[in-house]
Amino acid sequence: MSKIDFDLPEAKKTFWHTSSHILAQAVKRLYPEAKLAIGPAIDSGFYYDFDLEKPFSPEDLEAIEKEMAKITKENLKLRRFTLPRDEAQKLMQEKNEPYKLELIGDIAEGEEISFYEQGEFVDLCAGPHLDYASSVKAFKLTGATGAYWRGSEKNKMLTRVYGISYPDRASLEKHLADLEEAKKRDHNKLGRELEYFTTVDYIGQGLPIMMPKGAKVLQILQRFVEDEEEKRGYMLTKTPFMAKNDLYRISGHWDHYRDGMFILGDEKDEDVLALRPMTCPFQFQVYLSKMRSYRDLPMRFNETAYLFRNEASGEMHGLIRMRQFTLSEGHIACRADQLEAEFAGCLDLAKFMLKTLGLDGEVSYRFSKWDENNKEKYIGSAEEWERVQGKMRGILDGLSIDYYEADGEAAFYGPKLDIQIKNVHGKEDTLITLQIDFQLASRFGMEYVDSDGSKKHPYVIHRSSIGCYERTLALLIEKYAGALPAWLSPTQVKILPIGSAQHDYAYALRDKMQSLGIRAETDDRNEKIGYKIREAQTDKVPYMLVVGDKEVEAGTVSVRSRKKGELGAVNSGDFIKELLIEIHSKQI
Repeated sequence: MSKIDFDLPEAKKTFWHTSSHILAQAVKRLYPEAKLAIGPAIDSGFYYDFDLEKPFSPEDLEAIEKEMAKITKENLKLRRFTLPRDEAQKLMQEKNEPYKLELIGDIAEGEEISFYEQGEFVDLCAGPHLDYASSVKAFKLTGATGAYWRGSEKNKMLTRVYGISYPDRASLEKHLADLEEAKKRDHNKLGRELEYFTTVDYIGQGLPIMMPKGAKVLQILQRFVEDEEEKRGYMLTKTPFMAKNDLYRISGHWDHYRDGMFILGDEKDEDVLALRPMTCPFQFQVYLSKMRSYRDLPMRFNETAYLFRNEASGEMHGLIRMRQFTLSEGHIACRADQLEAEFAGCLDLAKFMLKTLGLDGEVSYRFSKWDENNKEKYIGSAEEWERVQGKMRGILDGLSIDYYEADGEAAFYGPKLDIQIKNVHGKEDTLITLQIDFQLASRFGMEYVDSDGSKKHPYVIHRSSIGCYERTLALLIEKYAGALPAWLSPTQVKILPIGSAQHDYAYALRDKMQSLGIRAETDDRNEKIGYKIREAQTDKVPYMLVVGDKEVEAGTVSVRSRKKGELGAVNSGDFIKELLIEIHSKQI
């Protein structure tokens, strides 16, 4: 590629892919014994995985950067060439690159095996690449971490080096400044500093301890969600955390999701139990408790579900990805003629939640389809999948959703609409999912008697309204840099008496506000008022009320707003009235 428009996503990926080759060439020059694994471009830059005796230190990364700078000044041309399989294998054997040999073995017979060469460096690669390494003018290695070969804990741990690059120094400097801001907002750092959650090594990865502040926000969110779902006709259920594997065999999870489950006991036992990774087969039992009529449909079930998934250790991060989490889960059983309206209702609920939280401008919509080239991952015939995917596409088009399509991202039982969001580091995750299931009702024998007396299987919509509560909290911490809107803040008002003479007035104010549902606290410590104010600001409290003798005498409070700064003396009753309006309207 001779010219590049860095604003185009594919061009940017090509630029970063070439940067990964420059990184690998530098490592091979400095550490000839290092074995090369893979080095792709990713959404936030590039990385390369290496097999070597010890991980890279910060000083090692600096040395590698200097070598990369030398390479870019050598004006090396990247040349693509292909080889027959036997010659490709011989080349990699001569270079003692076992991971490349394994990758060659994965290439199907008859497919082209291509390499890229720059100077003395040769790498197995499909491309594309820039024409010259010298086009990469500015770069930075951002860190090194461990990564299992092919993402499996059964394989060797490699060293993964991350980097970022740009066509000019100014763009790189801006990006690095943005990274520093992202670090400040990172919920895994800020959430701990604000005492929302903590983790303990001897409890385990992916098992956070929610501290009082974090638990309070989750409680606020849960009550908000459950109340809204009830308004929309949902019926609350409460189901077991575990079940015999018989249940998961019926649902298909035992065959298609067993590696992601926590199994209690020996799988060979007759009555082996497993913690639930989802709620659907449990809520289906409510439907199955008696025969249903077409008049009963739609039936909408919701549950604040505690779920357990055996995530790989390298995948877990703070509250974003965990092994135990809480999901605003729900399932709708409906007739075919109700499917579009019910799906639209699910999407409307999700959009309402996102807008209320201020996250609506942060998301994208992904139509996740099956992979027709990997049919063993799914249940159902190709004809059924194409029919239901066509139906879902028609629903999305009818709702004027701006979506993109992704093959291979569907659930094993049906296509879905994933509402995607990025964290502060640019990594994308699914926040909310809406799925159309045309399989499990039949597997579980869920039926209803239609108007003509015939028995039919309902469609099932699997949906979430706010997604994983903990992940949502993480995203809120990052979006608002810890300064949550007043209606979500664990402490909404901090009353700061100047001295002990104002304690009774401060206590009375606190009690009045608490009786009205305002989360108010009094800081009655024997500390200077400036110290109390700074601490409340650090804790991101929306409102600080300073009270001295003048305020006591006049029945006022001196208001300091987190957003607007010093507001001066305000009648205490007027302040409470305005705050209640802000809270009840869920202002952001």
